Amino acid sequence: MRGGRPGRWAAHGVLVVLVAATAALSAGAGPAAAGPSVRTVRVEVGTPPLTGTLVVPASSRPVPVVVLVSGSGPEDQDETVGANAPFKDLAHDLAGLGIATLRYNKRTYQYPGSVDPATYTPNEEYVPDALAAIALVGHERGIDPHKIVVLGHSQGGTYAPLIAEQAPQVAGVVLLAAASEPFAPTLVRQVQYLATLGGTTGAQAKDELAAVEQAALAIEALTPADAGRTGYLGGVGATYYLALDAYDPVATARALPQPLLVLQGGRDYQVTESGDYALWQRGLAGRAGVTSKVFPADDHLFVSGTGPATPADYQKPGHVDPAVAAAIARWVHGLTPVG
Repeated sequence: MRGGRPGRWAAHGVLVVLVAATAALSAGAGPAAAGPSVRTVRVEVGTPPLTGTLVVPASSRPVPVVVLVSGSGPEDQDETVGANAPFKDLAHDLAGLGIATLRYNKRTYQYPGSVDPATYTPNEEYVPDALAAIALVGHERGIDPHKIVVLGHSQGGTYAPLIAEQAPQVAGVVLLAAASEPFAPTLVRQVQYLATLGGTTGAQAKDELAAVEQAALAIEALTPADAGRTGYLGGVGATYYLALDAYDPVATARALPQPLLVLQGGRDYQVTESGDYALWQRGLAGRAGVTSKVFPADDHLFVSGTGPATPADYQKPGHVDPAVAAAIARWVHGLTPVG
């Protein structure tokens, strides 16, 4: 689940359940003086539209806005995972720091029947709806249309550079535990990690490891001649995996004109500091406008903890590390407006 939903191994768009365990801001950008406006909005690409929530802090002047792009699988707008809702946490925390947010249901969550596994691609999964969300916030009251930021988490972070490439009005890009390594070996690595854990989770992962390795080999062996075939891991087709393999998120990010903020949890076993984050660092080395930070105690959801991270952690109610929202807010307030 290269950045997939915790506690499950995701084929990016459609989940397959294999383990059932599942600070000071820049001058003039202080916290909002009153409660934010919270409003349900329609993110419209085709019919029917997606349901989203726009949170705008009270302010006497237009505020920056962050468009939140979820990770793999049929995520709701809060990115609910077990007892946690990281996007809802971020929206609340950023509002208190003078930044608006738009979060929205993924199409695979709200309208799963609209997905054709024979032709579906990750580009289709992420880009059109995110572009519609960016266009929407640019016309909302109280929003500074020159300070729109796209934030992608997990596989949403993988595709955030491609979204920004097609949205020149975006002032900056935040990569939050963004997956960058190839899917198949990442899937195997994650299951191997789970197999080292004790209890039911480790035992089930050990039982499933051989099947996962075979599925990964089948994905790696795909060629353009397989396009249109279905029945692969996660219920998506060969076309999905071929498109995923053809996309280079690091090279796409390096070529962007916008500033980048790359954040990583040190306890994340899904998108790792030694793997994915290190690849971002190597690929973006020497590029101007890159800010990076690791939060050593944080897991894939950027919830702080201790000891080795496990899927069971996501069942414990937590809240996104406030230092993460503070780092995002400082960076966003410091961006140069576009246009």
